[in-house]
Amino acid sequence: MSEYDVVVVGAGLAGLRAATRLAEAGRDVVVVEANDAVGGRERTDVVDGFRLDFGFHVLNPAYPAVRRWVDVDALALRLFPVAVGVRLDDRLARLAHPLRHPGSIPATLTSGLVRPADLAALIRWAAPTVLSARAATRGRDLPLDEGWDRAGLRGPLREAVLEPFLAGVLADDRQQTSDAFVRLLVRSFALGRPGVPAAGIGALPAQLADSARRAGVGIRLGHRVVSTRRRTHGWHVGIDGQDAVTARSVIVATGLDPALGVPLPRPRGLQTWWFAAGEAPSSDAALRVDGRRRGPVVNTAIMTNTAPTYAPRGHHLIQATCVLPSEAGEDAIRRQLGEVWQADTRGWQLLRRDDVTRALPAQDPPLRLRRPVRLDDGRYLAGDHRDTASIQGALVSGQRTAEAVLSDLAR
Repeated sequence: MSEYDVVVVGAGLAGLRAATRLAEAGRDVVVVEANDAVGGRERTDVVDGFRLDFGFHVLNPAYPAVRRWVDVDALALRLFPVAVGVRLDDRLARLAHPLRHPGSIPATLTSGLVRPADLAALIRWAAPTVLSARAATRGRDLPLDEGWDRAGLRGPLREAVLEPFLAGVLADDRQQTSDAFVRLLVRSFALGRPGVPAAGIGALPAQLADSARRAGVGIRLGHRVVSTRRRTHGWHVGIDGQDAVTARSVIVATGLDPALGVPLPRPRGLQTWWFAAGEAPSSDAALRVDGRRRGPVVNTAIMTNTAPTYAPRGHHLIQATCVLPSEAGEDAIRRQLGEVWQADTRGWQLLRRDDVTRALPAQDPPLRLRRPVRLDDGRYLAGDHRDTASIQGALVSGQRTAEAVLSDLAR
């Protein structure tokens, strides 16, 4: 039986960051992970030569935690345009960030989607938080739809652009997410330019795992924890088919796992369809939404227009994301994609469908930016459900949990 200062259960972003901080502080740490690779929800599989992330992921290099603890240059990030294509009944409109893509301003203003009153309402709603993150926490927090109503944001900008776009980001197609959280999210989009690592989103936790190992962390894959039992001087951690380990402290960093038996935010789910095509249906790399709202797909993108490394040479990869629960079958998805891209999708090969039922913790109002990391039984929790539903939140949570463990061990 092995003995450690700390056992971290789960090798996702939060668990890896917590383990690294503890090891850097001189603690003997081991991470045990049930899967055969690190990453949790942030993983990438190679299928027929295509890189398929577990659901559609993007990495925003503007996140403070990413700037602090991730070597973004080493990830060879491929950046999406800060723009969105909107399929309408009679045309395709394209809206872009005016500062990132100044040449797009005339097309944005003449798209028919940006009426002066709606633009003023959007600025009134978002600008204070873009200028200062603290503005998001002032006043009473509301569900997003009520926040937009309060700001006077209505019309096609809201219905055809913002609602479908954010549905895929928040896993919420009813706009019940915290208005304050969404304004913080929009701030991150305004300040950064999201993208994907050339090798897939799994390159992010792989880099964090390398950092953890260099700090002295042991990482055991294929180790599924079946029990954590309190002992006189620590914890006994049972592992399926393996020797148990003991530690003075245990951090549970397994995400929104109902088996934890602790109060957690309810999960929101997303479904991603991955298609291979011999020809790209468009040369545009921007995310595209269906402004007509005629199907389950809330966003779609040609991944290889941004990251050619996601497919073998001469092939293209298209993702389509829906909010769960979704009863749509493949025929309905292909039909909607054909309309959105104005393409014949019958020859596209379906590579995989990812149903990520616990994609994100719900961020209901009022927004809680910090949740306790100490459990009443003496264990600790780490994950984006302790902070905010994002890569930023996962990394900050891991750091915060590690600091709590270090403080308690010192006592």
